[in-house]
Amino acid sequence: MKPTIIVAQPAPPFAWALLSLSLSMLLAALGTSIVNVGLPTLAEAFNASFQKVQWVLIAYLLAITTLIVSVGRLGDLLGKRRLLLGGISLFTLASALCGLAPGLGLLIGARALQGLGAAIMMALTMALVGESVPKARTGSAMGLLGTMSAIGTALGPSLGGLLIDGFGWRAMFLVTVPMGLLTWLLAYRNLPADKPKLKSARVGFDIPGTVLLALTLGAYALAMTLGRGSFGLLNGALLLGAGVGLGLFIQVEARAGSPLIRLGMFGDRNVSASLVMNVLVSTVMMATLMVGPFYLAQGMGLEALQVGLVLSVGPVVAALTGVPAGRVVDRFGARRITVAGLGAMVLGCLGLSALPLGSGIVGYVAPMMVVTLGYALFQTANNTGVMAQVVEDQRGVIAGLLSLSRNLGLVTGASVLGAVFALASSAAAHNLAHPQAIASGMRITFAVALTLVGVALAIALVNRSR
Repeated sequence: MKPTIIVAQPAPPFAWALLSLSLSMLLAALGTSIVNVGLPTLAEAFNASFQKVQWVLIAYLLAITTLIVSVGRLGDLLGKRRLLLGGISLFTLASALCGLAPGLGLLIGARALQGLGAAIMMALTMALVGESVPKARTGSAMGLLGTMSAIGTALGPSLGGLLIDGFGWRAMFLVTVPMGLLTWLLAYRNLPADKPKLKSARVGFDIPGTVLLALTLGAYALAMTLGRGSFGLLNGALLLGAGVGLGLFIQVEARAGSPLIRLGMFGDRNVSASLVMNVLVSTVMMATLMVGPFYLAQGMGLEALQVGLVLSVGPVVAALTGVPAGRVVDRFGARRITVAGLGAMVLGCLGLSALPLGSGIVGYVAPMMVVTLGYALFQTANNTGVMAQVVEDQRGVIAGLLSLSRNLGLVTGASVLGAVFALASSAAAHNLAHPQAIASGMRITFAVALTLVGVALAIALVNRSR
């Protein structure tokens, strides 16, 4: 009887390219989450107020929000691989500058540069999936990117805390330098070369549109984040400025020979529906990040460590379900799984909106896991459905718009649903004990969230029927 010889199957040719894209997405997510835990330490190190130190986080998010569409379009024009390598280089260099910064002002400036690098990485990582991975495996690839983003979000606070405790605050920035160098090397060696563009096909870059969009998005993001929950005259002026900027941007794009965003693409119902659903769903997910800690700490009386462990369930579920969600999308189709994911989110939000205070940790975690599972399915299916159909010279800008819609949802959720929770809790406090008031505020907030997800589900059903 002949012995059985097991021959190891070589990795598919796109595997190393997908690994470099995954690490790029991981780094961008880690750049956001690793700093949160270090803000108190930075305030002490630089003898600065929280209002000043929070700009270490805001500068990073602001750079991503204002520039992600523009860098996506730039990748379409200059070459996605070339620009992604430049973005990884910039992110790595800025990480080193952050770790070596002698003052708070220079640290904030370096964080803005790091955010620009992250914007390039987030937009072009998603865009390059279409050129690096077979179309039949697009869903699995998008699921893997979602998993890496969730891992970066979940890993950041714990890794940052360990590094600060062992080596000081500079280590939480310097740790991404060797990771960035490895990502750059893998991307350089394994990503497909940019296709040469014919001279007749080359178009100019829309500088007026880029500046207008950046100013508009910056004004909106600042209007939603400044004031730590209060909405004053400055917030109103910024919001008004964002509205005026949006009107001017539409006029400029309608007349531009080579627009940053082709307004005609919003006539594609699939693209428009995907972007609107992404904003709505991301707004709801921000409620889970903001309201959850207050409910667990003040409503249920948990200690900080217990709150952290309970909150880590969401990112862990997202990390574990990302790749399986991609495979399900490849098998059953993006539109069907989009509806399924939104349906699961509806059920989870329904459970949270009816959650009694005495239900305990399990009563909170169970519907939260359903919400997170639904979100993982939705994100993978929604991104796959759009990116699999878009033409090659628009992949960068569409990927940028998908990431932008997610960011706009997050900043909107932080402001709007945060205000709903604060008002509902304060109103309930007149008639209820403090823990009960917090629980009442959470139920009302998730009732609003349930409405938003219901609207997204209705859009998905109408889009599928068409």
